[in-house]
Amino acid sequence: QVQLVESGGGLVQAGGSLRLSCAASARTFSNYAMGWFRQAPGKEREFVAAITWSGGNTLYANSVKGRFTISRDNAKNTVNLQMNSLKPEDTAVYYCAAGRSLALVTSMRGADYWGQGTQVTVSS
Repeated sequence: QVQLVESGGGLVQAGGSLRLSCAASARTFSNYAMGWFRQAPGKEREFVAAITWSGGNTLYANSVKGRFTISRDNAKNTVNLQMNSLKPEDTAVYYCAAGRSLALVTSMRGADYWGQGTQVTVSS
């Protein structure tokens, strides 16, 4: 069982930055690929970024490529999402997820564990 807790959300102006963090409870954290998803009001949850258990490979949605960076610290059981050049369309609840592989954690059905989400609001 893996418990995930996100933090770092908030209100920021367009063009600004935020850093989200996800803390995991499991001692087996380093066995999991990790991902970030987001869900805007009235829309389906969508994939944002993912990282392998080692941190050696990452994937990004086209909409955030070049602006967001995912990273992890297995010694601290955390995964982070650095978000730069934020746009109003980035406004959403951001969720952390854990899965058994990079491919699985890029889809909602493939992720095994979810956090409760943190709100990110970007004003224009």
